[in-house]
Amino acid sequence: MRRSILLLAGLALSVSLATAQTTPPTIPPPLPAAPADWLLRELEASPVLRQHHAGLQLTAVATGQSLLSWHAEQYFTPASTQKLLTLYAALRILPDSVPSLRYLVRGDTLLFRGTGDPTLLHGDVPSARAYQFLRQWPGPLVLCPTPYAEPAYGPGWTWDDYPYYFQPERGAFPIYGHTVRFYARQPGRAPLVLPRVFRPWVTPAPPGATSPDHIRRDLEANRFQWFASPKAWVDETPFRTSPELLLTLLRDTLHRPDVQPGRWRLRPGEQARVLHGLPVDSLYRRTIRVSDNFLAEQTLLLCSAQLGHDTLSAGRVIRYVRRQGWLRDLPDSTAWVDGSGLSRLNLTTPRNQVALLLKLHQLVPEPRLLSLLAAGGGQGTLRRVYRPTDRKAWLWGKTGTLSNNHTLCGYLRTTSGQLLAFSFMNNNHLAETTVVRREMERLLTLVHERL
Repeated sequence: MRRSILLLAGLALSVSLATAQTTPPTIPPPLPAAPADWLLRELEASPVLRQHHAGLQLTAVATGQSLLSWHAEQYFTPASTQKLLTLYAALRILPDSVPSLRYLVRGDTLLFRGTGDPTLLHGDVPSARAYQFLRQWPGPLVLCPTPYAEPAYGPGWTWDDYPYYFQPERGAFPIYGHTVRFYARQPGRAPLVLPRVFRPWVTPAPPGATSPDHIRRDLEANRFQWFASPKAWVDETPFRTSPELLLTLLRDTLHRPDVQPGRWRLRPGEQARVLHGLPVDSLYRRTIRVSDNFLAEQTLLLCSAQLGHDTLSAGRVIRYVRRQGWLRDLPDSTAWVDGSGLSRLNLTTPRNQVALLLKLHQLVPEPRLLSLLAAGGGQGTLRRVYRPTDRKAWLWGKTGTLSNNHTLCGYLRTTSGQLLAFSFMNNNHLAETTVVRREMERLLTLVHERL
């Protein structure tokens, strides 16, 4: 009987081993195949991309799998896609609301200084909190200087862009976005000038003089000329900043001629207070969606103020981010010199930009993150391109444009539901930007439809 039991047990073991040897092991389903073949052919055959420096990185957000790397390890000038790095730093450093002022109360006197907040009376993202706080203070107001370590313009900025709305001067206490607004409501008539303090410095151009611009400003002074036009127009021109002008503007707009300059020295045991303004997402949305250079630069200065340094410095924030190791896992090193991307000294790679997009996706809930970006066919710099299919947006991103450079970084949702991070960078092209943009749209639409 025992022999029979042993024989049966041996037979059962043999069957079990045979089954184990013939049954294949469980293998995880393969990741989706990279679209390198057809997409690479499209990129290489493109007559638009052939003559300039172009690169593309395409990565699945859920898995981190690289689907395509085409010149993605090479360096490019990122232009305004550099603002994504500024956004990342701000999300790691700033609180939920913008720190608008630092102030001290001594008796009935309010001493206050700037933090770099750009929203005070800004034409597009105005914050009333600091304005009302100062306007309604019942006692004397004393404006104290904020130590500031940066020049008005960033390293590598184009000097002859000084009169254009996209390159205002940076500063510790911005007001009116550091720009003058002109409204020519009746053709041929003098424009309305805001703020009104600048009206005495605005004159008509000599008879017969022409210009491609409505307004010209002297390089070193706040002297403006306006040019007659047969149509109504609106223009925005940066002004030269100075402590004296800031004091004049505050007295005028607050209707407080008693605002006086003073010194900021903390007494033993005294601690400055912070007045908070807009939710930070209001600042970020305007910065990223419409690619506002001034807001981006000031965001780095806000980060400097938040770090507790007495002197505002964008460079200090950049060094702080590096010391924290927050960029250590990027595949390549970066040249980072400003917050806006106006400088051509900034350098990065397409795969760096995608790695940054993946870090942003991990840091911020997806709905919030996508809401900060321009949306194809929706708002911002992408409102007229990448139009939704079935009324659903499928591309969100940040554009970047300098002369002969156009880049786009962001997220793309395919018809199969995958969310992809991409960076499409183009440098040194002589073709019109519109031509390059249309080719990028054609190729990214194919990615959307085929994956």
